[in-house]
Amino acid sequence: MSQVTDAVHPVTRMAASNGSSEMLAALRAEWIKLRTVASTGWLLLAGAVVTITVSSAVVAVEKCSSASCAVDTTKVSLSGVQVGQAAVAILAVIVIGGEYGTGMIRTTLVAVPRRWVMLGAKAAAVSLVTAAAGIIAVLGSLLAGRIFLPGNGFTAAHGFQPLSVTDGPTLRAAIGSVLYLVLVALFSLGVAAAVRETAVAVAIAGGLMYVLPAVVSLVLDSAWQHRVLRVAPMSAGQAIQSTTNLGKLPIGPWPGIGVLAAWTAAALLIGWLLLRLRDA
Repeated sequence: MSQVTDAVHPVTRMAASNGSSEMLAALRAEWIKLRTVASTGWLLLAGAVVTITVSSAVVAVEKCSSASCAVDTTKVSLSGVQVGQAAVAILAVIVIGGEYGTGMIRTTLVAVPRRWVMLGAKAAAVSLVTAAAGIIAVLGSLLAGRIFLPGNGFTAAHGFQPLSVTDGPTLRAAIGSVLYLVLVALFSLGVAAAVRETAVAVAIAGGLMYVLPAVVSLVLDSAWQHRVLRVAPMSAGQAIQSTTNLGKLPIGPWPGIGVLAAWTAAALLIGWLLLRLRDA
């Protein structure tokens, strides 16, 4: 805990400064916090490992025995992202929810009185580490697909080429998946800023990631499923991974990311407003 307390000292010495210098000091402090708290590294490692492991398991069992296989090999190879996203969501929640739980938020707000600066610095730091872990996870997943899928019948004879990020749709899915993970983390950060409670924020984020899609698929008919999946943040955002049969999707890849981005912006805005209106 002393390491976390020490992390705000660079900001305290510069609390009277304005503009970019204050933001840079806040960013440095947030980076020190993330780097010195053990849970950061473990969650990022867990997210990357789980993503690659799940993706590898899925592509290892996916089979194609004829030229009529209707499989989106890129999306299948990125299946692990849907599991690994939980780690970055939890990390983002802890970044601010953990400070409320320990009372450390008071020290942070003394050091950085302007709350938009504090929240912006946390968002930037979370985005950076999530993007770094996401790149490793996505590239590892696509590598697993490139290794396993040809041996399972996904060959040129059946109309499939080895996965490569030099292929336009695959590159878009890869970049989009990293962006998706960053947006999931920022959305979770906004929720945590709004509700303050780590457990509640994790429950909200987890509900949108896993419970809502399951409920929609079990309860609603196909027409309503289509409508809800167009506006549900995580389901819409995951459309970025698709590279085939795009016309059959509830929403297109980039519009889907746009939906998730809108939810994320709303969560951060609400979190910032509540930070301004409430005492620490």
